[in-house]
Amino acid sequence: MLYRFLADVVVVIHLGFVLFVVAGGFLILRWPCIAWIQIPAALWGMFVEWSGWICPLTPLENWLRAEGGGAVYAGSFVGHYLLPVLYPGSLTRGVQILLGATVLALNFIAYALAVARSTASRRS
Repeated sequence: MLYRFLADVVVVIHLGFVLFVVAGGFLILRWPCIAWIQIPAALWGMFVEWSGWICPLTPLENWLRAEGGGAVYAGSFVGHYLLPVLYPGSLTRGVQILLGATVLALNFIAYALAVARSTASRRS
């Protein structure tokens, strides 16, 4: 039972990390110092998607589930939990590349807004 609970905790942490990777750049509009954490997280997220690697949290979750007597799954966290909600079908390389590009685009927009805001406040 403890292992299954810990596996669920890993899922929640993993989901939080994915959300931080995808949209965390917008937090810098309020808290600029978060960029020191968010930029490496976003780079890691893009790297994992573009390289086809599996995030280390996925095997950890699977190990915890197996130790707790639960069912494990193959593939990535995104492919198992998020893509069935967002996209029909299975995770493909094309979808992974699109996900990485989405992370890049959203973070580019967030950081461009932050730079524009900073530049405008210096002019004032």
